Amino acid sequence: MTPELARTALKKYFGYDDFRPQQLSIIEHVYAGNDGIVLMPTGGGKSMCFQIPAMTMPGTVVVVSPLISLMKDQVDGLTAVGIRAAYLNSSQRGNESHAVEQAYENGELHLLYVSPEKLLSNGFFSFLRRRRVCLFAIDEAHCISAWGHDFRPEYTMLKQLKTAFQDVPVLALTATADRLTRRDMAEQLGIPDAKQFIASFNRPNLSLEVRPGQKRREQIVRFIRERPEQAGIVYCLSRKQTENLADKLREAGYNAEAYHAGLSADRRAKVQSDFINDKTLIVCATIAFGMGIDKSNVRWVIHYTMPKNLENYYQEIGRAGRDGSKSDTLLFYSYNDYTTLKDMISGGGNADIQLAKLDRMKEYAESLACRRRILLNYFSEDHSDDCGNCDVCANPPERFDGTVLAQKALSVVARLRQSVGQGMAIDVLRGSGRQDIRKNGYDQVKTYGAGRDMSSYDWNQYFGQLISLGYLYVAHEDYNKLRLAPAARRVLFDGETVELVKFQIIKDRKKQEESKTAKRAAAPRSRGNLFEVLREVRRNLAREAAIPPYLIFSDKTLEEMAASAPRTELALSRVSGVGEVKLARFGAHFLQAIKSFSDEQPTSTQATPTIPPSTREGDLRKARQAEDRASRGDTPTHLVTYRQYMAGASPRDIARKRGLKATTTYSHLAQAYGEGHEFKIEDLLPGETMNWIDEAMRHVPDAEGRRGILAYIAEHYPGGTVAYYHLDLVAAYRDRHPLPTAS
Repeated sequence: MTPELARTALKKYFGYDDFRPQQLSIIEHVYAGNDGIVLMPTGGGKSMCFQIPAMTMPGTVVVVSPLISLMKDQVDGLTAVGIRAAYLNSSQRGNESHAVEQAYENGELHLLYVSPEKLLSNGFFSFLRRRRVCLFAIDEAHCISAWGHDFRPEYTMLKQLKTAFQDVPVLALTATADRLTRRDMAEQLGIPDAKQFIASFNRPNLSLEVRPGQKRREQIVRFIRERPEQAGIVYCLSRKQTENLADKLREAGYNAEAYHAGLSADRRAKVQSDFINDKTLIVCATIAFGMGIDKSNVRWVIHYTMPKNLENYYQEIGRAGRDGSKSDTLLFYSYNDYTTLKDMISGGGNADIQLAKLDRMKEYAESLACRRRILLNYFSEDHSDDCGNCDVCANPPERFDGTVLAQKALSVVARLRQSVGQGMAIDVLRGSGRQDIRKNGYDQVKTYGAGRDMSSYDWNQYFGQLISLGYLYVAHEDYNKLRLAPAARRVLFDGETVELVKFQIIKDRKKQEESKTAKRAAAPRSRGNLFEVLREVRRNLAREAAIPPYLIFSDKTLEEMAASAPRTELALSRVSGVGEVKLARFGAHFLQAIKSFSDEQPTSTQATPTIPPSTREGDLRKARQAEDRASRGDTPTHLVTYRQYMAGASPRDIARKRGLKATTTYSHLAQAYGEGHEFKIEDLLPGETMNWIDEAMRHVPDAEGRRGILAYIAEHYPGGTVAYYHLDLVAAYRDRHPLPTAS
């Protein structure tokens, strides 16, 4: 097997001209019959590392996966590009599993996906020996380690593989594993000397933002309103949160569903299937959701509450933008979230380790260092440049030259031989007279007392920044001792400068944080009307083929297709993501759509339309979507109200005919206006209602909410009647026509 053979398979089946970093090296490592550990971020292309060997090596690749939904998703995707793949797990009936077993025995499968329970069931090893297994790929391999964030006891039995199949290479793959977990994975799988391949964790297409946790639901509604028709996930801590938020979003007119373990298996499967197939755009879920989903066109991920650790956080935000297109992530944080999680973790297994990881998650949320630097340094990736695509980089804090301060902190860790925790290091720096310091001779080190001019509290803040910036790390497995990262040497010996944020500035900025970050716009998209036409073609083809739309082509491929507008098969084949099988199966449909679209476009000699293109395209898209929903009988209820109102019916007549409360129809109209539908919303606001509400909004603190606004109006304008639905109407109007700010 040669690199050229691998590249040929890559282009033929997946439509890509070359591999991503590390992929080819891993494949050649497998070709040589070697074991390996692969750490590659979500969306980084881990699957290609065993799928290409399956297409180019004699025999079958057996993939061990803990997630039934992921097996089906990957098998559907592979089948769509002409690769023979199947799965065996507990969801299948006897005749289904028998057919798969027969196909394996006949040598008809390139890949066989199995659950760990199936793999370790009685007699299954004997069954596998009936054909040649060329590779065992252990997906989600962090599940084998008790140090990991998703430990699964059944994975600990996988060590038997190396004993039973000594000559078959084992490739362990994971998206999130810290240094300690990676080492444990290798030991547990019986491959302690396996080469580790660690790809860059940098996902520059993901924007990173943290906001204070006030008025989360209102912020989420505004966030989604800026991203119409985009698929996204909101991760919540509890089942109740998922249901309440999904209800709130449906009331606001969005197609949202809840997902959690308390739902029936059929209901969970329906929610997941509808999301994969773009029938449901928004899922409010507990952390279990998305583990088995390879959906490439998730455009945003929101964390309603803070995750327990950075591994979980990184894995969950990684479910956005898997196709490489720009995507947004948003984390809400409050100290109450932290204390709630702390109580949940305390008393559980590995509590000390998990609490330390929770503290790192908290530091990330509170930090004013570039968020991407913090994430990359956490996963041992030395990264010293700010990313320019996070909220901190968008609103950079005032910094100072903290090189001397950093040198003191790093020097004390070095002189104490990296054998103490943060508290002891700070006490030595401040010249503490603690008895154990004198007993251990720490008062004799050169840096003893070098930082006595600063409080312990401030030193804790600066040590936290040095950890976040990747100059220090915490050895959780060794009683949370501080260790020097490679970057520390550059500060101590090579003259590298360190910029830090003053703690006072951190405190001052937190008061302004929400208002500043709330103004960030959604990530710009390279999309226009042709993209929407191609997406409609993809949707129709997916229905006919009974597969998710993103398995036809990813959003990124459609964006490139729309930008280049290929008119021939040869030109279409050059678009990234268009392989031979998909070109033959779907290419003609997309070429015809591009031709029809191009033929309908006005020439340069025609008059420029008076309606702005973006407005025209948006209205056409909404009209098509409304017609499509109406043909399926599921027009959103607020748009039914809007249509009837535009036909001349009053809100109260609509309410009477539809059996609704009058207040509900007014809220429907507010929602339709907020989505861009045009009508004179002012006609629904009698007299001075809008002026009264505007004035109350300027004077009533946010904490008093809507009730406070109504109370203010009742006090200052006796006899003036204002209802809650009037607030909705004014809010919708002000979102599109904001009041001028005072200069």
